[in-house]
Amino acid sequence: MRRRSVLFAAGALPAPLATPLRRAFAASPMPPVLDHRVERVYDGRSYTDLSGEIVKVRALAAGTILATFSTTSRNTAMTLVSASDPTRPATDVAVCVSAGRLQFSVRSNGAVKQNHLTRTMYDDGMPHTVAITVNSSGTTFYADGRRVLTTGQANFFAGTAPLTALNIARNVDSEHPGGAGFYTGTIKRVAVYDRVLSAREVAAVSVRLDLVDFGTLSSILNSSTPAVWLTTGDSITHGALWTNGWRSYCEHFQERLRYELGKPKHSDFVIDTGVSASTTNDLVAKFADRVSVFRPKVVSIMLGTNDAATASTGRDVYRANLRKLVANVRALPGGAVPLLQTPNPVDLNRWPNHAALADYVTIMREVAEESGVVLIDHHAHWLATNGGTVPLNLLGDGLHPDQRGHLFLAKKMIRDLRVFDPASRVCSLTIP
Repeated sequence: MRRRSVLFAAGALPAPLATPLRRAFAASPMPPVLDHRVERVYDGRSYTDLSGEIVKVRALAAGTILATFSTTSRNTAMTLVSASDPTRPATDVAVCVSAGRLQFSVRSNGAVKQNHLTRTMYDDGMPHTVAITVNSSGTTFYADGRRVLTTGQANFFAGTAPLTALNIARNVDSEHPGGAGFYTGTIKRVAVYDRVLSAREVAAVSVRLDLVDFGTLSSILNSSTPAVWLTTGDSITHGALWTNGWRSYCEHFQERLRYELGKPKHSDFVIDTGVSASTTNDLVAKFADRVSVFRPKVVSIMLGTNDAATASTGRDVYRANLRKLVANVRALPGGAVPLLQTPNPVDLNRWPNHAALADYVTIMREVAEESGVVLIDHHAHWLATNGGTVPLNLLGDGLHPDQRGHLFLAKKMIRDLRVFDPASRVCSLTIP
């Protein structure tokens, strides 16, 4: 009975998730009205007072706030930049990182006029650029050059009482004259534009640029519109036998998405159509039954382990099948986002007929790169976290992940999709 594999690794986002800026993005937009480019590390007590420049921004009814930062702190409401009235309670316009999430709020005399947070998180220590654009049609969040959240509310600096203070790394009001919401980490740049930057312009001023597909995945995660997530593959995705009664990685991901991320994500659905012993040939032939019929918005494909040991799916066939599957996903009614996940490595002493698996993993990486598809590279992650050797303690039979292996896969998937929270039950779970 043939089986398959799954997910990806921790740490910095690999090339298939984030790409360097191309020359096409080299042209900068019109200069901002405020541009503070002094890179500084803030310790949770320090700040930069720019109140002398508040006159440049306080009358703006529309525009863009941009900040480039990096942090590993999970403190709540860490201020990147805040314009406020220190003589009034809770009167401010603020961009924050709150427990890893991006936050934009507008308050006036304690009344919350606007307060939105992303579900996606940016506390991985990597440099990120956030841009908040506001005009009469609403507010849009950008992260690393891609739109990740849109709301119909449209409050900006001019929508509050006259603002007199402007600070980086803290917020000041009458109840906190010494400041609150202090930031821990690095802030490299803060800028304010007197107009809404286009998506292209935001990409031009971002320190890194996520794949288009990664931005779409983030938008789906941050949206209140229900979405169907479909995982398909072989016996590993199926969750057959070797989980020993524990949740499969798909089920862990479902718990994180549908319950822990809160309402209305409860109405998202995760459908698992993994079938034990499947190859890419099987999925191409049964695409309508296993994918199309469910009208998904995201399709995760984890195949390769059986292909590597099957004569009818040689390397060229496997490459062609992956390309076809990616194209088929993109062509689904209403559009869908493909997500590729490499198989975990296997114990070749017990499974010598899978010796070609590393070649198939390389092919999946190449297809992901050429197609602009997000890749979760479990194969690389498993080896990197075990000194370059196969972690046999995560495998039930030398090939299939056991319950610990599935949790390991799930945490990688969750982390790479930027919804990893060490305080959550799924993300903090350990299996003895």
